[in-house]
This record gives sequence, C-alpha cells and structure tokens, in this order.
Amino acid sequence: MLELRELIRRMARENPLWGQERIANELWVKLGLQVSPRTVRKYLPKPRSGYPRGDQRWTTFLANHAQAILACDFFVTVTCSFRLLYVFVVMEHHSRRLIHCNVTAHPSALWTRQQLREALGYESRYRYLLHDRDSIFSASLDSSMGSFGLRVLKSPPRCPTANAICERVIGTIRRECLDWLIPLSEAHLRRVLRAWIGHYNRGRPHMALGPGVPDPPPAVPRSMPKSRHLLADFSSVRSTAVLGGLHHEYSLAAA
Repeated sequence: MLELRELIRRMARENPLWGQERIANELWVKLGLQVSPRTVRKYLPKPRSGYPRGDQRWTTFLANHAQAILACDFFVTVTCSFRLLYVFVVMEHHSRRLIHCNVTAHPSALWTRQQLREALGYESRYRYLLHDRDSIFSASLDSSMGSFGLRVLKSPPRCPTANAICERVIGTIRRECLDWLIPLSEAHLRRVLRAWIGHYNRGRPHMALGPGVPDPPPAVPRSMPKSRHLLADFSSVRSTAVLGGLHHEYSLAAA
C-alpha cells in the first residue's frame, strides 16, 4: 500500500496537469491497479501556496520548449585603455550551446539584427527568441525575426531571472574568462572569446546537462577498468591547454 501511495504522488509530481480521474485511469488501464479517484485524491500532494493552478508556469514553458528557444543578451567589458566594448551572445536553451558571439564598440539595432541573421543561418529550427526590453531590440528588429519563423518573447521589466540561462552564461564568461585577463583591443577580445567558446561548447562539462557537454567529443574505446576509481593506464590521459593554461581539457588518448 505504501508503494501505491508513493506511485500516486510520483504521477502527480511528474504530470501537474493530471487530476484524480486521470491518474486513476492510468493506474487501471496501464498498470492493472484498480483504485477509485477518491482514493487517489486522498494521497495527492497538497499544492504549494502561491501556485493555485500548479501547471504551466514560466519555467514549465521554458522546459517544454527548450529545443526551440534561443536567448540573447549584451554585456560590457573594458579594455586596457579603458575603452568600453559590448559583447553580444546568442545561445540555445536545450543544449546550452553558444551559437554566436561578437564584439562591437557601437551597438545598434541594425548591427544586432545582422548578428542574429548570422546566428540563425538559412535554415532555422527555432521558434522563439528570448531577450530583455533593452531599447536596442527595436520594434523593427523584432518584426524582422518573423521572416525566420521566430516569435519574440520579451522578459518582464526588471526581471533578469526570466532570462536566467543566458544571464548565467554571461556570468560564466566573466568568472572563467574575462575576470582573469584584460583585453588589449576589440580584435583581441574577439579572439579570446572565440577560444573560450570553443572550450565551453566542446570541453566544459555542464551540470544542467547531466553533467554533459553541448558538443561532446567522440568517445575513445578503452578497456573496462576493474574499479570505477581506476584506469587501465593513467598515462593515456591527455591534457590540452586553453587560453594559455587558464583552463585545461582532459581526454583519453587512443591506444
């Protein structure tokens, strides 16, 4: 009986749109467990306060459409000559992959629209573009995204958490790259970001992916170790420096 109660609660947590009738039918038709809806209602978890519906919140929408969502944003950095530069990043929600990044000293709506065109290419598999309400994202820019089949989603005013994944990426760029060096020029900053983004997409594990890597490298076949803490040959571990040794990537060399 305890297992059945836990199963009912698990179904309710995993399927917030299901009611007592739906869960009772699922138990009977799929699992052969005949339970009345009233009994199911008795063991349903109580809804959290402030969530009267308990279903489609903003985070649920993002999770349901993650494969079709692009997010973009600007952040600023300063060169050694105290010149202010603007960095524009575009990323995929589902894979956490940074698909485009560029630098300019004079951002404009026309420049931003061109960056989005380069990020999307000719064949776009995305449906939504998420950005904040900065004036640089003009009405003409948003309307031009319709030609790519994109629907623009603007985050609410003064709510950076609505674009939290892109904001987190910007924080990662600062903590793992720009906080440890001073750009000499616009071209130098562009080269540094290009090198770091290659590491971010192909060599850096992401906890949100399981952990995993957006573009995982091909697996190197090796013999199974006797223990999960042992390698057959520790000398086969290869180290590759990134940004002059600021980071390193580790992999197994082919036998």
